[in-house]
Amino acid sequence: MRRSSGALMQKTRPSPVPALDLAVRVGCELVYETSAETPILLAFKPRQDALQSIRQERVSFEPDLPATQFEDDHENIVYRMVLTPGRNVLRYDAVVRVPSVPEDFDLLDEPIPPHLLPPSILRYTLPTRYCDSDKLLDFAWQRFGHLPNGLARVRGICDWLHRNIEYRTLSGSPNLSAHDIIQRRYGVCRDLAHTAVALCRTFNIPARYVSGYVPDIGFQNPGTPEDFHAYFEVYMGGRWQVFDARFNVPRIGRIRISTGYDAVNCAFTTLYGQALLTNFEVWTYQIDPHAVQVGDPVDLSKRLCGQPEIRLPESIE
Repeated sequence: MRRSSGALMQKTRPSPVPALDLAVRVGCELVYETSAETPILLAFKPRQDALQSIRQERVSFEPDLPATQFEDDHENIVYRMVLTPGRNVLRYDAVVRVPSVPEDFDLLDEPIPPHLLPPSILRYTLPTRYCDSDKLLDFAWQRFGHLPNGLARVRGICDWLHRNIEYRTLSGSPNLSAHDIIQRRYGVCRDLAHTAVALCRTFNIPARYVSGYVPDIGFQNPGTPEDFHAYFEVYMGGRWQVFDARFNVPRIGRIRISTGYDAVNCAFTTLYGQALLTNFEVWTYQIDPHAVQVGDPVDLSKRLCGQPEIRLPESIE
């Protein structure tokens, strides 16, 4: 008689699904100029799941660029095309339904030992180019080894990074790993996410890098230009759970685009050649879906977020 593997015997408590009672408009416009045909991969479309539902969307590539869509091995949606000589405009616009509850509404404090992890999750315990956990073993155990394994340890990592790694705008570099950031003590959201992922992996906690859109629902608008945001997820209790060392507080309405080992898997564009990015615009704001539609001009005077109070439209349907 065949025995079930430990991984298959893991029981997962279903996560309750709250009402998707908020509407968030997300999107971006990227303009590239190039002198020769340049292949490009593009990842800016969110995934559909129980906590984020795309209700309207519009994708446009100008000039009329033929594009194909595929799903990579991390289940990210990727467009593939070739930029033409001259000006190329890549645009995504969508309305996504999300719940009005903070993302920590149902965290599970149930770490799973490596020998019981599903095979597809094991890969997120290993060091990678930017999440070089093998270089941080001694540091991690000295700083966080006394904390109980699970939520307490993950939160301890986030707290330490939030207090000790300065968020410094425009300080990012594609050459910096988590080990480098620990030495340097400043970086951007990408660096904080890489370092959190690496530190979790030193304790065999599966962790993955995430890029997404984060509106200011229930938070004061900081007045800075919108951008894609990097954070991370850990696998506990049989499902992925969200953490963010940059903000270090649970957010509302976070919309995931891509996940992966590190930023290599989650870049919004990957160029196979040279192209100049001449315009970069991202928008993420709560709307009344009866007043704002996909394709409308981006008008932040119509945003319902950007303040400490959560505002609900009279009717979401």
